[in-house]
This record gives sequence, C-alpha cells and structure tokens, in this order.
Amino acid sequence: MIELDTILRIENDRDYKLHLAMHNGEDDPLELFVNERESWQAWNEYKSPYKDEFNRQFIFSLIRFPSQKNRWLFGGIYEVLDRSSESYVIRLSNQHKEFIGRLLVDYQGAGARGRSFLFENQYPKMRVAEIFDREYTGETFEGFDNINMSFYQLENIFKKQQKEWMIPLQSIKGVYLITDKSNGKMYVGSAYGDYGIWSRWETYILTGHGWNEGLTTVINECGIEYARENFQFSLLEFYSMKIDSDVVRGREQYWKEVLCTRQFGYNLN
Repeated sequence: MIELDTILRIENDRDYKLHLAMHNGEDDPLELFVNERESWQAWNEYKSPYKDEFNRQFIFSLIRFPSQKNRWLFGGIYEVLDRSSESYVIRLSNQHKEFIGRLLVDYQGAGARGRSFLFENQYPKMRVAEIFDREYTGETFEGFDNINMSFYQLENIFKKQQKEWMIPLQSIKGVYLITDKSNGKMYVGSAYGDYGIWSRWETYILTGHGWNEGLTTVINECGIEYARENFQFSLLEFYSMKIDSDVVRGREQYWKEVLCTRQFGYNLN
C-alpha cells in the first residue's frame, strides 16, 4: 500500500488535529455520515467541557470502518472558525473534498484512548487502503447468506434505492426473521409475491410493522422509532422466484415451530 501523503498531501501538518470518530456506545458515526450529514458535522463541532481537543486551525476527520480491521473512512477536513464553551464553529474545507466518503485509510490507530491526536505524529503511519468509485452510501451486498441488518441500515438502502441490494432482493422468494434486540422476541415471515423480499421488506420500512398483527401492536404503542432502534432483519431461507409459493409458506410454518415464535415471539398465527 502507498503512503497517504502520496495522494492526500497536507502542508503544515502542525496546523491540524486528527479526529478519530468511533462508536460511542449510542451512535455510530459511520451511520450518521451516510444518513444524517448534519449530525456527522455535529460530531466534529462537539467540544468537551474539560478539554479543548481541537485547538488548531483544522480538524482532519476519519471514521472507523467497523467491517474491516484497521480501516478508516475519510470524513473531510474542517476549519475551526471559533470556539465557545460548548462547541466549535466549523466549516467544511475544500481541501481534498473529492475524497470524502471515497478514501479508505489503512491505520492501526493512535494506541491511546481519546478522539483527538496530534496529526503530525499519526499522518506518517497512514496508508491508502482503497479508493471507492463513488461515495460510500452504506452496507455492500455480500450475498443472501450474509444478510443481518438493522432496520436503520435497511431503511437507508430503501431510501436510496440502492440497486446492488434492490436487484438481488427482487429476484428471490424467502423466509425471513425479524429480531427485537430489546427483548429477544422474534418474528418469522415469508415473501412470495411480485418483487420478492424487496417488496415485502419495503412495507416494513414504510410502516415499521409490515401489517403483522403482533408487530403492529408494538409500533402503534411505541412508534416507528422503536423499529429503527431495535429490529434486526435476516434471511432464514431463499428461493428462486419460480418455486411454488406453497413451498415458501410451508417453510415459514416450519421455522415458526422451530423458533417457538408463536409461544414466545411476535407471531400470532
């Protein structure tokens, strides 16, 4: 791998502080970068009441890329215009703007806790891992066997109508599982209509409950935010669109029995 400064040249590196954005136990900065760019900027604006972490002119931001070891997504360079007791006033710099969300950096980390580090000490340790053709927009499709996604992740895919997900999910019938991470309850469902799994899951994204009685009760009480925070989607089985739909329905009943989702989950039939 080539050194980062080969393509991302920084003059006067002592004018920069490195920001390493990682999951804080509540929010994932990578999801915010993809879905809520204003919230991602707010991560850079946050000022600790105990320490002036970004005490230089520029913030060089990297976002932890959790699906790959020692990988960080370039989140942009911000100029610090002013400082208050609670936040930084910043603006996105035009420096290397074309690489935001496209440049994946190989970097082992600073070897210490915290989010802010002296840029000149870390910059030489960084390498170019990959440059995407387009800005990163979320999870990549890695096959039907590997689908295990939060409602939040799935919602982003549907909002952007990502073809790398849409095309394969429209091409299969299947049996799926929704897991409620807050209590461990599960729901088994099936998709066998036109446009397969894609069409069925789209209903969940629009309603939060997909018109399933057990899930509808929960969403009516708690709102669609409950689904965003707690529902996890996966595929149990998948089939060609040519297979008889009765086979899919039969397998749905099988998995309801195996996982006891009538007794302990959200299936009511």
